[in-house]
Amino acid sequence: MKKTRYYPFERNRYFYGKLLTVRDFESEQKYFNDKRRMMNRLLHGSGVLTGLQVVAVDDKSVSVEMGAAIDALGREIVVPTPMTLKLSMMDGFSNNEYAKNVYLCIAYDEKDKEPVHAVANSSVRSDEINDYNRVLESYRVFIREDAPDPASLPLANLSDQTVVLYQDSKVRVLQTTPRYVNPGQLFEMKLRFEKTLKAGRLSFQYELAADRVEAMDGTTIAFQEPQDEPDSEYEMKVLLRADSTASVKSTIGVQQGSAVLKLDDRQLDIQAQAVGEVQIIPTSVHEKLMNDFVKQSLEASLEAPTEPCIYLAKICLIKMGATYVIENVEQVPFGEYVYNSSVMYRLGQTSQYREDTAGQFVTKSKVKTLAPGQPPQFKVNYNKAISELSFDLSIPAGGGSGIAGILSGVVDIPVEPFTKIAVSPFGRATKSFFSGEIAHGLGEGNVLIITSLEESSGDAFSDMLSSGDRVYGGASDVFKGSEFEPDAPEVKIGTIAYPQKGTFRIGVKVQQTSEPMNVRVRWWAYSAEMASTVRSGGDSIEDALSAAMREAASAGSGAE
Repeated sequence: MKKTRYYPFERNRYFYGKLLTVRDFESEQKYFNDKRRMMNRLLHGSGVLTGLQVVAVDDKSVSVEMGAAIDALGREIVVPTPMTLKLSMMDGFSNNEYAKNVYLCIAYDEKDKEPVHAVANSSVRSDEINDYNRVLESYRVFIREDAPDPASLPLANLSDQTVVLYQDSKVRVLQTTPRYVNPGQLFEMKLRFEKTLKAGRLSFQYELAADRVEAMDGTTIAFQEPQDEPDSEYEMKVLLRADSTASVKSTIGVQQGSAVLKLDDRQLDIQAQAVGEVQIIPTSVHEKLMNDFVKQSLEASLEAPTEPCIYLAKICLIKMGATYVIENVEQVPFGEYVYNSSVMYRLGQTSQYREDTAGQFVTKSKVKTLAPGQPPQFKVNYNKAISELSFDLSIPAGGGSGIAGILSGVVDIPVEPFTKIAVSPFGRATKSFFSGEIAHGLGEGNVLIITSLEESSGDAFSDMLSSGDRVYGGASDVFKGSEFEPDAPEVKIGTIAYPQKGTFRIGVKVQQTSEPMNVRVRWWAYSAEMASTVRSGGDSIEDALSAAMREAASAGSGAE
């Protein structure tokens, strides 16, 4: 199908005795088709409407489920029944190499149907007097072995600009920056790495060349593909700050001659010339983007490729002997979806309500000073009405390290990025990070160490006196999806004590983080004597904690 021009619209004018020809009937259809397709394009956009999932059925074949889509010319694509396709039999698939990524695409197509005897054409088409009575609006499915230019995707440059820093048959490196920022604003530059699964371990390092932009963590940008669970896509975020000068343009790219891109020990020849542009504006970025969109010309709004298609899946192939096997299938890799207004309304409603928090609770800690000479106290209470688990510590005047048998502190554990992009059948990626050895100050011997995730800073006790601070005990994923969700990623905390050295170590297991950060852990260390003398209604610390936890669990399960 050739690129169409929807406008100006022209329809038939009927009058009594008018001679109707093929041209009149064709223009009647074209009038309504063009209007509908233009509205599809302007009101809805292009992409998958529903269904069209791509599933690997064996090592060399995929299945495309039934579904519907709208292409970049506003034409509807409907797949009425599932179909199974062998990659090697599809248009566009070549056998030049097997370790590669290929893209499964779908495009609008028309096919003639119902051949009939055309008497009127026999005088001019003596060699073929048959014609077709119907046109079937259909589709064609094919393979593209090259990733599309980022600028060719729908709404690609609406809010961001993506440039290609490097590309070959095995690796592609993309840089994405926002189109507009305000003076002094912190913003993220995203680096996206796409590679074939067996290409080797990817590493990329370069010096950032930026005008009117400051890199918050230094100008040396370095990425190293993690060794565990190799993937085909990774994303890295770099934090930048815009200049304080307004109404200027900033450029961001790679300093000439500084880039080193490797696959294992093999260095690739990279000559990065592409740069991204960021405009620093004094007005609202949101309003500027909306103005750019609504004020663009009709021609620009309807701009589309001559033969548009929708990328349904990225299929990762690996070489196996003399042939290939399908390793992974990523659905709609470039986010080409169309969300109707009803779906958007329901999603908007959902975001306004809290998810059910049954079985979840918030932990709070509080320190109180007692008169000198009084024994320290440790109380644990559970408030069923507000799902709150509180820890109250009372210590004699003198505070902190002056109290024999109990000490507290915080430690910041650095977490490096290890984002995992594609969906894995083995679950989400996790990685553990550890602190150095911490001297608890209670001397040699066994100690009881209690840890919690903290979202505050300061000294050992004053932070806990602030009602706005949060100290999370146990698994942080308990609060995921609620208003109590911590800013830090999902964390599990463990400790190792060294009784003969009087030290301990804290470890955290983190799930899927894409930027460097510090996880702050608060710890309490109790000597054996303190643990046996601190009471909560006659119970030991462990008994008090166990009783409160049982009550919280009972409340979460609906027990009275």
